[in-house]
Amino acid sequence: MYPAELVKPMREDLAIAGFEELYTAEAVENAINAEGTTLVVVNSVCGCAAANARPAAKLSLQNSKKPDHLVTVFAGVDTEAVDTARNLMVPFPPSSPSMALFKDGELVHMIERHHIEGRPAEMIAENLTEAYNEFC
Repeated sequence: MYPAELVKPMREDLAIAGFEELYTAEAVENAINAEGTTLVVVNSVCGCAAANARPAAKLSLQNSKKPDHLVTVFAGVDTEAVDTARNLMVPFPPSSPSMALFKDGELVHMIERHHIEGRPAEMIAENLTEAYNEFC
């Protein structure tokens, strides 16, 4: 577990952009199974989350089509919520950061850590917006 004061600014980065922070399994299940589309960002303390994932998630929201719901869980902190989200992302292995788009409870698009590392935020955001244009 990371100290709350360490992750606070990393949490706020997405919360300020409109992402709802989820802390429990029930909250994750409710969000993912909500009608419409839900983007789930598995946030983390790593450098690729700060330099690539969080900026990409925020940048992707400038698209005309976007998910109905924006949620986030924090790896290494929100264990119950992260485990539940990752179980709903099967067959993809656990990775953080990562991003998943669900439509009516079904996983329709996944961006794993290896798709995030070493790629600019703009490229990741473009990947997300293409998914939004198809599913949202």
